[in-house]
Amino acid sequence: MRIAAEEAYGEQSLVEYLLADPSFYASLALVVFFGLLMYMGVFKTIAKTLDDRAEGIKNELEDAKRLREEAAEMLASYQRKQREAEAEAEAIIAQAKSEAKMLKDESRKELTERLERRTAMAEQRIAQAEAQAAAEVKAAAAELAAAAAEEILQSKLKKTDLNKIVDADIKAVADRLN
Repeated sequence: MRIAAEEAYGEQSLVEYLLADPSFYASLALVVFFGLLMYMGVFKTIAKTLDDRAEGIKNELEDAKRLREEAAEMLASYQRKQREAEAEAEAIIAQAKSEAKMLKDESRKELTERLERRTAMAEQRIAQAEAQAAAEVKAAAAELAAAAAEEILQSKLKKTDLNKIVDADIKAVADRLN
């Protein structure tokens, strides 16, 4: 630098050169300014502000992490509850199907029993009607036989005629029964 200063200003000394150079004063003012800032604690204040800001960001990140973990736990809880609700719904549906099948089977059984009872009652009525009809036919046959016997006795028919009448009456009774 000295060589450059000698070339620029000739025989002047370095101090004279620096005192004549405006950039020297600007540099000196800058150093003094930063010295005053340091003395007044501005850098500490700036550092404290930056540290506080960094601490605030760190706290926000921790809160965000905590909230994300809580959200993940809540999501897992809701998913578990949803699976439980679906399983419960499936169980209710299965139970309803089972109960419906059981009611259907019971209704079918009850209907079958009712039909069997009605069929038995109808068969019993038919049997009673048949028995009554047979009794009526027998009574009519007995009356007819008595009437025929009376006629035979009254007319004093021959035995061969009597056999013909009895055979005819028996045939008539047999035809009525069938």
